Amino acid sequence: AGDGSGAVAEDGEPPVPARVLFPPTFSVSEIKNKQRRHFMFLRWKQQQRKEKLAAKKKRRKEREALGDKAPPKAIPKTIENQRVYDETTVDPNDEEVAFDEATDEFAPYFNRQTVPKILITTSDRPRGRTVRFCEQLSTVIPNSHVYYRRGLALKRIIPQCIARDFTDLIVINEDRKIPNGLVLSHLPDGPTAHFRMSSVRLRKEIKRKGKEPTEHVPEVILNNFTTRLGHSIGRMFASLFPHDPQFIGRQVATFHNQRDYIFFRFHRYIFKSEKKVGIQELGPRFTLKLRSLQKGTFDSKFGEYEWIHKRREMDTSRRKFHL
Repeated sequence: AGDGSGAVAEDGEPPVPARVLFPPTFSVSEIKNKQRRHFMFLRWKQQQRKEKLAAKKKRRKEREALGDKAPPKAIPKTIENQRVYDETTVDPNDEEVAFDEATDEFAPYFNRQTVPKILITTSDRPRGRTVRFCEQLSTVIPNSHVYYRRGLALKRIIPQCIARDFTDLIVINEDRKIPNGLVLSHLPDGPTAHFRMSSVRLRKEIKRKGKEPTEHVPEVILNNFTTRLGHSIGRMFASLFPHDPQFIGRQVATFHNQRDYIFFRFHRYIFKSEKKVGIQELGPRFTLKLRSLQKGTFDSKFGEYEWIHKRREMDTSRRKFHL
């Protein structure tokens, strides 16, 4: 029998089950043998995928049969669409926001009074991976220059940058030969943002990467920076790039904020038809997590902080985001 109860043999011997069923409370993790446990887990995952695909096909056929009478598609619940409302969410028509943007530290850039000029430097005595990352980052940001620190403090570097008309300073920090931090300081009056950096991938480590980027000014996409804090961070990133992109280069730099993680990607695109677009990632890629936003230029001892990420106080809800 297929229900696991077994069939009685003709010669009176004990019944032989046709199919063994696990008890309702059985778990794959209870299997002692590691290889057998892994095999059973893969079979279970495969079965789950088959059932999910079959249910999806069934729903699609039902919708096609109903036509216009089909009910609207259900919107899946995600952490993003269940986000806790933030009272600092920016309204584009807010007069207060418009006034702040017209008078903040980035106003000269957005009024086209300044041209971005970026200095990229590192922590003292950087290793090879950090050096290569800085060199590749300089090919993404136009009019950027890489200089390596030789025991020089940031407080001494900043006045020299201002004297040479640099508009921004980027510092790449490393730990155990891996880039793990980024400091972005807008000159001459700040602000300064401290980021934790992770998931760094250089060009040679990206699969199906495109050819080397050209010197054309890329387009910039800033996605999902909705709060007042996120708006400030987005304006900081925008002020790194010249105003007028050169569309002939078909290159685009994307800063995508999702759950307060900022994902950076650099692509080249091509229009295959009126509806289809092909993209190639050029690299590098990395992920940023804002740790603090400080007024003025870099000052670790006496600087005034606008915002500091405090894990125990701020990370009380998975649906609460700050950018």
